[in-house]
Amino acid sequence: MAALDQKSPNVLLQSLCCRITGKSEAEVAHQFQYAVRVVGSNYAPTIERDEFLVSEKIKKELLKQRREGDAALFSELHRKLQTQGVLKHRWSVLYLLLSLCEDPRKPSRVGILVITPQSCNSQVGSYGALFAQALPRDAHSTPFYCTRPGSLPLSYPERSGPGGVQISTSMGTSGISSLGVYSLNGPTPTPQPLLAGHPPQTAGQQLGSRLAWALPNSSALAPTSRAPLGPSPLSTRGPRPRHDGDLTAEVGEAALVRDILYVFQGIDGKFIKMSNADNCYKIDSKVVLCKSLRDTSNRLAELGWLHNKIRKYTDSRSLDRAFGLVGQSFCASLHQELKEYYRLLAVLHSQLQVEDDQGVNLGVESSLTLRRLLVWTYDPKVRLKTLAALVDFCQGRKGGELASAVHAYGKTGDPQMRALVQHILSLVSHPILNFLYRWIYDGELEDTYHEFFVASDPTVKTDRLWHDKYSLRKSMIPTFITMDQARKVLLIGKSINFLHQVCHDRTSPGKITPASKSTDSPKDAAELLSDLEGAFQGKIDAAYFETSKYLLNVLNQNYLLLEHLQAMRRYLLLGQGDFIRHLMDLLKPELARPATTLYQHNLTGILETAVRATNAQYDNAEILKRLDVRLLEVSPGDTGWDVFSLDYHVEGPIATVFTRECMSHYLRVFNFLWRAKRMEYILTDIWKGQMCNAKLLKSMPELSGVLHQCHILANEMVHFIHQMQYYITFEVLECCWDELWNKVEKAQDLDHIIAAHEGFLDSVISRCLLDTNSRSLLNQLRAIFDQIIEFQSAQDSLYRSALEELTLRLQYEERKKQRDSEGEWGVTAEQEAEENRRIQEFQETIPKMRSQLRILTHFYQGIVQQFLVLIMTSPDESLRFLSFRLDFNEHYRARDPRLRASLGATRGRRPSNI
Repeated sequence: MAALDQKSPNVLLQSLCCRITGKSEAEVAHQFQYAVRVVGSNYAPTIERDEFLVSEKIKKELLKQRREGDAALFSELHRKLQTQGVLKHRWSVLYLLLSLCEDPRKPSRVGILVITPQSCNSQVGSYGALFAQALPRDAHSTPFYCTRPGSLPLSYPERSGPGGVQISTSMGTSGISSLGVYSLNGPTPTPQPLLAGHPPQTAGQQLGSRLAWALPNSSALAPTSRAPLGPSPLSTRGPRPRHDGDLTAEVGEAALVRDILYVFQGIDGKFIKMSNADNCYKIDSKVVLCKSLRDTSNRLAELGWLHNKIRKYTDSRSLDRAFGLVGQSFCASLHQELKEYYRLLAVLHSQLQVEDDQGVNLGVESSLTLRRLLVWTYDPKVRLKTLAALVDFCQGRKGGELASAVHAYGKTGDPQMRALVQHILSLVSHPILNFLYRWIYDGELEDTYHEFFVASDPTVKTDRLWHDKYSLRKSMIPTFITMDQARKVLLIGKSINFLHQVCHDRTSPGKITPASKSTDSPKDAAELLSDLEGAFQGKIDAAYFETSKYLLNVLNQNYLLLEHLQAMRRYLLLGQGDFIRHLMDLLKPELARPATTLYQHNLTGILETAVRATNAQYDNAEILKRLDVRLLEVSPGDTGWDVFSLDYHVEGPIATVFTRECMSHYLRVFNFLWRAKRMEYILTDIWKGQMCNAKLLKSMPELSGVLHQCHILANEMVHFIHQMQYYITFEVLECCWDELWNKVEKAQDLDHIIAAHEGFLDSVISRCLLDTNSRSLLNQLRAIFDQIIEFQSAQDSLYRSALEELTLRLQYEERKKQRDSEGEWGVTAEQEAEENRRIQEFQETIPKMRSQLRILTHFYQGIVQQFLVLIMTSPDESLRFLSFRLDFNEHYRARDPRLRASLGATRGRRPSNI
């Protein structure tokens, strides 16, 4: 026993082989090699629990019976079964089917050699027969290396599951190597380094494993390395019908099978090589080969071409940093698919190795043939075709555009291909979703390679942050994200940055919007993408509403946004009537002077006086301190009325709503309203002058006709200005303001307020005739205003002359009475002649005054008629209705034929507009 213990394990194993077979050491070389492989392998009965192994056994049994069609049908049915997920224990059902199809008279092939003391002596012959058989093809856990230069090392190790149970990493429920359905969870994880996941082996097992791969076929004990697999067939693969270099002899199928396995990896074989001219793998035309084998080989070689296409794309893009994280994820998903494809090649190489080791001829049912390769590579070929087409479709794309391309390619009716593309999409979209969640929960944007659909411009200053700094890259918006979702995503992150950088709010984003679980893995991304209208939409909506609500509260409470909006209405749009009237009364002496003589500090003091004397004094001090006077650019001949304007200073966060463009609009509207208000103010003074002077001038009957003309023209002007004021104040300002306020109260984010405010200003500008389309109307209206000012000057001149004449006449009568009371003649002949001459001169000026008023009336009525023609043909319904009020008694219509035509056409289409 001591001498026996000193012997090495391989010597003891060889002695056991000799004892069982009853042969010498030289005769049991092949059986010894097989025994070493059995001892050194990790083959165990628990491997039978793998669903893939059982399905492969069933297919092999069908192939043994020459039922290739049934094998393909079984593969398709098995794939559908995996897709539905109805059965939880598919392995048990498949194992039952395998057991039922086996011949009960045939002893079951167990993948472990059991030797009992009772059977050692009685069944020596059966053990010899057992050793003559090949190692069961199920035991593919033994490592396999392809040692051809330039080839890819293929390994097929097992890994340990929980509790030490061995699980074959190559027998996953998905992947190219499974020949079945591709699960949504994607390929199985990358196997650990060779044999790293195996349970600890004994020293004898490790030595046996090393010996099994070290022994060549020709020698039983020589410790030389095994010859690598190459394109030339081995002597154990049946008869060789040709010799090296002999192109006239026919090539055997065994040699083609070996070549095909290398072509599958993108490596040129001995007979099948890559043709650069035709861009495909071809068999040399000089090689003698039957047509069926040539066609079958060409069909199989397409797999290698597809592999090369995908591998070339991944190799060229994997090291390209500019391709971005999304592109790298796409390459990683392709690598995973290729890894599953390599596992299948490892199985095929291992099968070929077993057949070579045990001398299986090509005609044996279990041998590898081209037809069997066609069946076994059908599913991988379909998957590689899909990947190759996807690679072509994604050329030149990156970031969200690449994700859109992958998503678009998943719109297919094939559930297996759809699952494959969905898995790739989950990997590709993972970086995009990480960008998205970091943006909406933290406001951070780290998009080095410009892959995300939110773009940032670092050159934009803080005051333009909301409007210009962040924008959407529409080309990078994935198609599985709607434009509304993209807009909300942009607003969420923009709101967070606006709060921090402009509002100086130090509240952490986590308190504004509690962050939900992000996509920590591609599996989470896949679950999220499967429910885009549910969970994904819910996350975006929750962050959008919470962030926008918080931002609006900060603007309203800390920065009085709504109060500033109302201040614009009261002061710049003349909504505070008592303040505006009192301000005009105070400014009248100053603004009547030439514009060059005005000083802003004097006007500012008058403004403060008007504030203190009216209800404006009760406004918030924050608002009143922003109210100021502004003098416009002075032109020659301008008075103070032409250059005066109120101003409202805005800065900080509220400047985001009241931008410079908006304030320029407010300035234009104020100048228009201020001018219209001045016309009302002038006509009021004209009416007061007429009322005050009517009784005084009764003693001058020669003026009755002129004064009557003044009253008629003044009434026409008053009617026109009152109708225009009503239109501007109620139909334009009040209606637009009510619409704005309703929108502001319903606004869900700051963009809604900005859009509503800009729409309000645009509507006011257009309906107040201040836009480019209404320039002709505005010119006519300004001409009417000029006629009112000219009429005021003419009437003032008339009253001034009349009052001077009246004063002189009263003085003459007074002197006459005084002399009469003194007992003297009232007047002398010379004085009476002088008085009559002066009265005659005054009466001679009356026709001139009447002529001036007639000309003024003619010009005024002509301008009004032209204005009516323009507004009657306006597309704005409110302006057309204004024309009816301005000419309610058809006074102007009777004077102008154009007006009659326009009015008739307008009235003809009124029913359709109402």
